[in-house]
Amino acid sequence: MDKDKVKGAINDAAGRVKRQAGEWTGDPNAQVEGSLQQAKGKAQKAWGNIKDAARDAEKEMEREREAGSAERADAERDDHANVQVHEHRHGA
Repeated sequence: MDKDKVKGAINDAAGRVKRQAGEWTGDPNAQVEGSLQQAKGKAQKAWGNIKDAARDAEKEMEREREAGSAERADAERDDHANVQVHEHRHGA
């Protein structure tokens, strides 16, 4: 999990508490501060999600690249074996 997602969750929760306390006490400044902190938290979480998705995509591309390399190596090994069989059968 990305650290921005964690920070975002904390800011979102703290902002929600601050906003709610402002509503209960009739403090508009606390309401605004809480709403801003909540928005900051949601943005941080979204940024963390984007970074996680980019890392996941990068890992998936690496796995696909490795799988492709393994497939090419298998194909080359099969081609080499076929050439040896052909040479053996035809006396080359």
